[in-house]
Amino acid sequence: MKTRLLFCFLFFSVLSFGNEDREVIKRIDALNTSAKTSFDNNDILESFKQFLDAKALSDSINDNYGSATADFNLGNIYSLMGDHEAAEAHYHSTLELLHKIDDAYLVSNAYFNLAKIYKSKRYFNQSINYFEKAIKFAMQGDGQSETETHDIQRVIFEARANLCEIYIDTNDFEKALLGFSKMNRFLKENEVDNASKAYFNYVYAKYYTENEMYNNANSKFREAAFLIESNEEELDLELLSKIYFQLSISLAKSDHSTQAYLALLEHNKYRDRFLDAGKGKRDLITKSKFLIEDYKNNAEKANAERLYQLEIANKFRKINIAIVVTLLLLIISIIIIYRGYVSKQKLNDSLKLKNSELEQAKDAALKTSELKSKFISNVSHELRTPLYGVVGLSSLLLDNNDLNPADRKHLKSLKYSGDYLLNLINDILQVSKMEANKIELTSVSVNLSELLNNMVGSFNYRLEETNNKIEIAIDNYVPQYIMCDKVRLSQILINLIGNSIKFTSNGIINLNVKLLSLDPNKVGLRFEVKDNGIGIPKEKFDTIFDNFAQLEDSNLNYQGTGLGLSITKSLIELFNSEIKLESQVGVGTKISFEVDFELDVTKDNSVATFNSRANKISTQKNKYKILVAEDNKINQVVTKNLLEKQNYACTLVGNGKEALEEVKKNHYDLILMDINMPIMNGNEATQAIRRFNRALPIIALTASDIDEIKHQYKNVGFNDIIIKPFDNYEFYQVISQNIQNRTKRDGDNGGDISLVIAS
Repeated sequence: MKTRLLFCFLFFSVLSFGNEDREVIKRIDALNTSAKTSFDNNDILESFKQFLDAKALSDSINDNYGSATADFNLGNIYSLMGDHEAAEAHYHSTLELLHKIDDAYLVSNAYFNLAKIYKSKRYFNQSINYFEKAIKFAMQGDGQSETETHDIQRVIFEARANLCEIYIDTNDFEKALLGFSKMNRFLKENEVDNASKAYFNYVYAKYYTENEMYNNANSKFREAAFLIESNEEELDLELLSKIYFQLSISLAKSDHSTQAYLALLEHNKYRDRFLDAGKGKRDLITKSKFLIEDYKNNAEKANAERLYQLEIANKFRKINIAIVVTLLLLIISIIIIYRGYVSKQKLNDSLKLKNSELEQAKDAALKTSELKSKFISNVSHELRTPLYGVVGLSSLLLDNNDLNPADRKHLKSLKYSGDYLLNLINDILQVSKMEANKIELTSVSVNLSELLNNMVGSFNYRLEETNNKIEIAIDNYVPQYIMCDKVRLSQILINLIGNSIKFTSNGIINLNVKLLSLDPNKVGLRFEVKDNGIGIPKEKFDTIFDNFAQLEDSNLNYQGTGLGLSITKSLIELFNSEIKLESQVGVGTKISFEVDFELDVTKDNSVATFNSRANKISTQKNKYKILVAEDNKINQVVTKNLLEKQNYACTLVGNGKEALEEVKKNHYDLILMDINMPIMNGNEATQAIRRFNRALPIIALTASDIDEIKHQYKNVGFNDIIIKPFDNYEFYQVISQNIQNRTKRDGDNGGDISLVIAS
């Protein structure tokens, strides 16, 4: 009987203690919730008191979650007060407590706030480490409510944006670009608030500014400002002020001084509003600091006594629980805890191993990418150099009127093969540049009819080979001179026409230019390339513009890399347009796109007309002396013939050292300097010449792609650059322009040296 009574006593004791703990936990949750509400209502002191009470109660019953929640919010209060040392201590305490429980949501937020503190102190390595941990834990956690889910997504997105900003500040642009790629994918899959999107665009704009891509930077700054200003009730005045300040700098560097001044005015406006709004906040913070310190001093003794009493009560409670709990349950608990610990250790070891493997894979991928870029650059240079000889010599021989028809046909085939190989090389380089986001559009004056004439002339051999014809139709009132990127527009049309010729035999290719809109400063045009070839199946519409995509047909054998249409689509998107495809198998294909162009208001904009006669270059009258530094004998022959054909006097040397000695001994009007030469290369020779002659025009000749050297060739001392193999017309134009500039500087107005295009 006594045994039964003792058992009942122990049972009800355990039950009463369990109910007591649950009531305390409810009280802790209520305190944390009330404190958060007080904080949101700017009652900082009341919020501080309630979080301290919640922490004290949580510690009294070892409620790690309640204590961690209180610590996290106390860290937020201290961070608001500007006491970063105290804030760090509470965030670290939060993380220490949360390592004992599974709450990825709170862990990610604690790491995120710590990272921001270290970033403000410019401790970038620690900040990067904590931002990466914040992302890691946020991706592991699932929000218990819609608010928490959105907050987790915000942590992931803003942590990556902050990482990108750190990489930009430390000039690690490759990691920044990789981070932007991840953020763009994240935006496609998740909803992110406008404030976070605005910060992302602001950081992206900083990246473009640092890389001197000011047009892209201006666009991103404006998009960031728009996202914030679209919600007048929750304006982030500090970020808006920064955005307009950086926008004014970017606009100034891109020669938009008026817009830069307007942006600076916007910066001043939002800065003043921020300072005015911040005054009240600063007063609140100052007052709260004083009240908190006063409260801490007054409550220190009382709080210590209360904690002491709670500690005594907790000890008695633990003693009673220890009496109730049997040895068997204790052993079982120890076993369960130990097994869980071992399991977590194994998981941690496995994660460390996986992280190490991922780091190694990342390093290997980066090395592979670098090797690929270097390989493409080296191979393109080695291929372009002999191609210059092939294309140049075949062009010179084709100018010989004494050729018999068979030889002329063979030479046309040879030149076509050289041009075809050059196009393949250019396609590969184009894809490489697009993947690296290195292409930006330029704006120059373009004669539309001349552009179309040049393109028709370039397809003569292909048209003869396939027995096709090209018909061009231009709407009435289409202006003759427009402002655009001539190279990119030509590349688009050449790719589309070449594709039509490839899949059409004995047919007609139509190039139509439609007028969509016209005002004194701008014109809207639609370009259409239409053929009556084999057509494209509808199931191929979604993939035909992908890299390496080709039509597959056992009865067809079409050459090509499968890159032409992919490149064309990307280039059209650079013009803020989209490519449109209409096709029917056995009937034909029509590809079109629409673009708005600025008009060249400095020229007579009579309507464009098509003239099928080839362009001709008139020979200049004065016999100017040109020094050619080129180590390749075949290229020497080609260059010399091209120059003498235009009545230039030409002297050849085989390396930079010989060029330097020749300039010291004789007078020359211009130098064509190959960059890659033995003994002394073109860069070294040019720098040596510039030490005693800064007026002599020197033009760089290279087979490397211009994007690789365009940021440095002027610093070396070159006046201009020509890429081999080159278009003869552009070759003469560059030479003529540089000699003209020299004679204008020297005051020499005698003789007409211009190169004229005659229709």
